[in-house]
Amino acid sequence: MTGGGNGNASNGRLARWDRALLRLETGLALLGGLAIFSLMLLAVASIGGRNLLNAPLPGYVDVIEQLMPLIAYGGLAYCHRLGGHVRMDILARRLPPRALWALEAALTLLTMLLVLALVWGGHAHFARSFDLSAPLWSRDSSLDIGLPLWPMKLLVALVFALFLLRLLVHLCACLGAVAHPGRPVAAATLPGQALDAAKSEA
Repeated sequence: MTGGGNGNASNGRLARWDRALLRLETGLALLGGLAIFSLMLLAVASIGGRNLLNAPLPGYVDVIEQLMPLIAYGGLAYCHRLGGHVRMDILARRLPPRALWALEAALTLLTMLLVLALVWGGHAHFARSFDLSAPLWSRDSSLDIGLPLWPMKLLVALVFALFLLRLLVHLCACLGAVAHPGRPVAAATLPGQALDAAKSEA
C-alpha cells in the first residue's frame, strides 16, 4: 500500500490493479460505515419504542447479527491499503531497504495463507447454510424473526477474498521492490511510511 503518495509513482499494471481494488475497498468501507450509522438509528428506534410505546423494535438483535460481518470486516482490505493496521516494526525498520521488502514479502505470504483458510472456511459455512434441500426447520436463520444467515456468511467469504487480492497485489509490489530496490514502489508501503504520511497530513 502506498504511504505519502507513493501509489501513483508507477502507471504500470500493478498500479492499475491497485486503483481498481481501491475503488472496491472504498465502497465496502463506506457500506460498513453506513451499517454502523443504520444500527445507531435502529437502536434509537428500538429504545424509543420500548420507553414510549412499550413496544421495542422486533428483530433488532437479528439485524445486528446480519450487519456485524460488514461492520467488522468491511474495512479490512481498505485499512491494509492505507497501511493502517497495527504492526510491530521496531526491528524491521532498522533493516536495509531490500531486506525490509523481503521480510515484508515473507510476512505477506504467511498472511495470505491464513486469509486463504478464512476464505475457504467462510465459503464452507455459507455452503452449509445455503442448502436448499434441507427442511425449513433445520436451515440457518436468526432466532427472533427468522432472517436467513447465508447472506452474512457469504459476505464473510467475499470480504476475505477481496483482502486476499489486496495481499496478492501487495506481495507483487514487495517482490518488485526486492528485485529493483531503486525504483518507486506502487501499491505497497514500508513500515513507518503510514506514520510519516499521517504526520504530514496533520
